[in-house]
Amino acid sequence: MKMLLEHIAKALVDYPEQVSVSQVDSERMIVLELKVASEDMGKVIGKQGRIAKAIRTVVSAAAVTENKRVVVEIVQ
Repeated sequence: MKMLLEHIAKALVDYPEQVSVSQVDSERMIVLELKVASEDMGKVIGKQGRIAKAIRTVVSAAAVTENKRVVVEIVQ
């Protein structure tokens, strides 16, 4: 999940070297924190949050195989 999120984010932003993803595991849930450059924040979130919602949907679909719930947080 972490590598998938990182790959998607790097494809969207102008500064891919500043993309970082940290992962916190619990029993039934995985929290992924996506950090990007402040200039790229709008590109990752998109108009009315559409790109962020799409990213969350793709990552959640990939998490079904592990039987866990994934939460993607976009932080600055």
